[in-house]
Amino acid sequence: MNPGAEMLRLERIGHVAVATLSRPPVNALDETLVARLEAVLDEIAGDDEVTVLHIRSDQKAFCAGADLALMRTCFSTTDGPDAMLGVVSRMQRLFARIENAPLVALAEIGGAALGGGMELALACDIRVAAAEAKLGFPEVGLGLLPGAGGTQRLTRLCGRGVANRLILGAEVTDGAGAERLGLVQWVRPREQLAIWTRELAERISALPKAAVAEAKRCVAAQGDPTRDGFAEELAASQRLYHHPETRRRVSEFLNRSTTQGHSKETL
Repeated sequence: MNPGAEMLRLERIGHVAVATLSRPPVNALDETLVARLEAVLDEIAGDDEVTVLHIRSDQKAFCAGADLALMRTCFSTTDGPDAMLGVVSRMQRLFARIENAPLVALAEIGGAALGGGMELALACDIRVAAAEAKLGFPEVGLGLLPGAGGTQRLTRLCGRGVANRLILGAEVTDGAGAERLGLVQWVRPREQLAIWTRELAERISALPKAAVAEAKRCVAAQGDPTRDGFAEELAASQRLYHHPETRRRVSEFLNRSTTQGHSKETL
């Protein structure tokens, strides 16, 4: 068995890779769990059949952040801060891989997503939260900051005002508040969350992966001064025009429109 496999189970359901965090009691992030997440990405990175990575939890919490035992160890020795910085740097790289993966990363947040757990969720493309979930960044209250990408992704996603409110104020909000602030795209009662999110993952996974990957890259180009998003749109469109799956779907759409007498139908 792979190290940490019991902490994170990976299951394939059609074109969805379901990664279930299972490290009692709160899925705290330590080096072993981070390594297991890295291994999951290694496993699915080259799999053209995986369109969605669905990250969820079988614990009460989604992920409550960094492991307290790890923090205690790191802060009890003279070289501990450097060791902790190494862990945070590794988490940064992991979350960047999730953010840049050519698939849709979907976070199902059924419970607390705090600190590093919230940073994991923000690295995903889509977030669904239970109304009862608790989301936020309490780090400043400990004299720290969300250093695994939290300050950057939250500001980019919700704007500086919301980032200042949540990070500088160490504020924790519930699912409904997270939806109002833009942290999550949907909120559902906890008892409905698993089924609703699974159906969402199934719907997205039925979309052509090449188009999903190209669209994701173009969306990411917006706001990046080193990239020309308009030029990337044209380049991506050109690649898709020649893609066999695109040609098949467009042909079927046009044939169906002609057969049904809707020759003027548009996309």
